[in-house]
Amino acid sequence: MKKKAFITGISGQDGSYLAEHLLEQNYEVYGMIRRHSVAESQETRIDHLVSSGSINTDYGDLLDAPSLYKLLASVRPDEIYNLGAMSHVRVSFDIPHFTLQT
Repeated sequence: MKKKAFITGISGQDGSYLAEHLLEQNYEVYGMIRRHSVAESQETRIDHLVSSGSINTDYGDLLDAPSLYKLLASVRPDEIYNLGAMSHVRVSFDIPHFTLQT
């Protein structure tokens, strides 16, 4: 039976590389993507994995505990990698409390 991995921040640089590595190790890979109000090109890092059916993704937010719990309960991962965080430098200075929450 394949191990299941759940990655927050899967659409970021480190998350996308980790997803590819885990797939090479024969894992089932699941990931959470934060929904943006403005379209960003960030998800293009994993488009090839999503379109090929290699990974499973869902939208969620680390600050929304019920949705995170629901995702984890449905996936029941063997391993969890928390790579989701505020990654925009300017926003981190403009809204430091948001950066601390993530």
